[in-house]
Amino acid sequence: MLASALAATGVRAQGHTLWYDRPAMTWTQALPVGNGRLGGMVFGNPAVERVQLNEETIWAGQPNFTLNPRAKGALPRVRSLIAEGKYREAQNLADASIMPGANRNSGMPYQTFGDLYISMPGHGSYTGYRRELSLDSALSVVSYTVGGVSYRRETIATLGPGDNVVAVRLTASKPGMITFTACLTSPHHDVITRSEGGEVTLSGVTSRHEGLKSLVRFQGRMAADVSGGTVTSSGGVISVSGADEAVVYVSIATNVKSYDDVSADEQERTRNGLRAAMAKGYAALRKAHLGVFTGYMGRVKLDLGPDRFPSVPTDRRIADFAATADPWLVATYFQFGRYLLICSSQPGTQPATLQGIWNDKMLPSWDSKYTTNINLEMNYWPAEPTNLTELSGPLFDLIGDLTVTGARTAREMYGADGWVLHHNTDLWRATWPIDRASAGMWMMGGAWLCRHIWEHYLYTADVQFLERYWPAMLGAATFFEQTMVREPRHGWLVVSPSVSPENSPRKGVPLNWGVTMDNQLLFELFHSVAAAGEALDAAPDRYTRFGALADSLAPMQIGSWGQLQEWMDDWDNPDDHHRHVSHLYGLYPGSQISPYRTPELFAAARTSLEHRGDVSTGWSMGWKVCFWARLLDGDHAMKLITDQLTLSPDTFLVVGDVKQRGGTYPNMFDAHPPFQIDGNFGCTAGIAEMLLQSHDGFVYLLPALPSAWPDGSVSGLVARGGFVVDMAWKHGRLTRLAVHSRLGGNLRLRSAVPLKAKGLGRARGDNPNWLFALPATPAPLISEKAEVAVPRLPKTYLYDLPTEPGQTYVIVAR
Repeated sequence: MLASALAATGVRAQGHTLWYDRPAMTWTQALPVGNGRLGGMVFGNPAVERVQLNEETIWAGQPNFTLNPRAKGALPRVRSLIAEGKYREAQNLADASIMPGANRNSGMPYQTFGDLYISMPGHGSYTGYRRELSLDSALSVVSYTVGGVSYRRETIATLGPGDNVVAVRLTASKPGMITFTACLTSPHHDVITRSEGGEVTLSGVTSRHEGLKSLVRFQGRMAADVSGGTVTSSGGVISVSGADEAVVYVSIATNVKSYDDVSADEQERTRNGLRAAMAKGYAALRKAHLGVFTGYMGRVKLDLGPDRFPSVPTDRRIADFAATADPWLVATYFQFGRYLLICSSQPGTQPATLQGIWNDKMLPSWDSKYTTNINLEMNYWPAEPTNLTELSGPLFDLIGDLTVTGARTAREMYGADGWVLHHNTDLWRATWPIDRASAGMWMMGGAWLCRHIWEHYLYTADVQFLERYWPAMLGAATFFEQTMVREPRHGWLVVSPSVSPENSPRKGVPLNWGVTMDNQLLFELFHSVAAAGEALDAAPDRYTRFGALADSLAPMQIGSWGQLQEWMDDWDNPDDHHRHVSHLYGLYPGSQISPYRTPELFAAARTSLEHRGDVSTGWSMGWKVCFWARLLDGDHAMKLITDQLTLSPDTFLVVGDVKQRGGTYPNMFDAHPPFQIDGNFGCTAGIAEMLLQSHDGFVYLLPALPSAWPDGSVSGLVARGGFVVDMAWKHGRLTRLAVHSRLGGNLRLRSAVPLKAKGLGRARGDNPNWLFALPATPAPLISEKAEVAVPRLPKTYLYDLPTEPGQTYVIVAR
């Protein structure tokens, strides 16, 4: 973007930092570093530094496929029971004959590697302590003073090209003062630790789990490079004495080459990785790391006002947030979400798990897998709008793998072509139903993941990408084309069996058919497959039939108390406070519910959300920020951010008669609890959505700006169509706008204030009922001319601006 255009917005340097005046006592106080392959949690204890370590492929198990062989035979009877209204009987049969049962697994857990410990004698008493994580540099720094000497530790997980180590640099204000011992430990059974020359290795095999033996071998390799002093290695311990400076390097690798290949040499990998890093040296590694990281992080800047509490540690600012006007902390939280995505999902790595790349347990909650009924998808919501599009690469690689394993599940369980994914997957790309029928009989994972393919194309217009992944979209649609059934009352096509994740219309019996989220997902999938086929100029007989299929789906319906129905029948409980709000998928991340195109559904969605309530688990509150942004209610979205930025006590909160819990840990990790990273990503996406929306056929500027952010600026947000937007506002009104057009084409703007610029198209008027629908995702209307009671929409202006690729347009408010 042109420098002058950036300057016009008044965006300034950020300086967002998480900092603390004491060491971390728990894992959720430690600070994360990562490079997509390796992750570290830095505790910062002066006497005994602990860096808990992860490597992306340290999972239990081995390549496997454990679909219940009785599933295909049981499926017709399960469907018949559902059609007869015998939901409990259907669920019992599915549990007995479709789910894995006692002799098969429900996916493998992601596991910790272990820990690096650095022990410094005499450092138990210290002054001037500070522990921080810079979101501008991805450096974790610990500083303190012992005996008049100032010490500093700097930890990075190197992001440079080809680099793959965690490095800790130790320095002091006087020469010869760096003395320590370093070792690697692991909770895995039967690990072997030894010294190999000047290096230390820790080797092991991951766990057997649910009857499946592990074939994953892993190794960590450590060495130290010193200036002055001496370094020795013996018995698996590195000892440094009297050095001026020291750098501890750790490389970790496994024998996993891919989800179906465990033939790599983990020892060769660690040896080559460690020695290549040490040959470069810390200064070169650090420089390359900063270049890569700032290249990502610097694309978006958010200024919501000055930092009024720079002397207050981050954990105390979170604890005080509800009582203080602290928009700087919101901007920090926004950037922390982007930081976590950069550190846990790099091109060529595994996707971010339920905990990103960070996990300190052998058996983490929900196995720290990829839960695909929202959590995996939520991880990638910020990627496109916050200018991190490349970081979705691991997700698309995962989809490519799942089309292979999912094709086998589709064939052997359903007798269908295409591919299918149920509600969970893992390193080994499981696609069969797992856990219990109440959650596992949800087969919509592939449909949801295909949304990310189409969204990437809408943001980038990358035809080669679309050509590569359109077969995945087509395969997902083909599976449902062949497996949907007709429900008898209306003749609608529905998915059966299914659930509305992970909720139930009756106690303990979620199993159903034709649930609202399924219909929304398929309506979207079928139209995007058709639009993609048209964009690629494919043969019409390959895709045109999906439009007719979309018209045969059960429509969204409004229930007896004005709610958007979650199920095909009007079963919603107005006192239901469940964490999942799956039937509002069409509001967000989908685009089928609009105040301008579907006002009745828009009002019904708001009614549903009001009854569902605000306080919930952490990730659910992040999702609700996105909902309220789409409902154009910035103050309510801000209320959810306040609920999210509540210091989590890791105990239950009581909401009515329902026990809920959530919030934020001292290190800014989202608290389900326990830690789930999707809440961080969801809230970051929600803040972006409050400032810029582009799903409804136009780019909406400041659509849900809360009163708590009267003055501010943002640069680098991305809208569909490849428009990069910089804005500044004063007293809640847009004052400056610069739009960079990556792709060219018409830019349609919606603004609450009139705009002017050289060559800017005239306003289309301020009619709040003006309609525009993206050709790819038209929304089914209940009635185009219905007079409905909806929240009064603000007066807005619409403009058309023809743009040229690579040009920046500076626009000012009149």
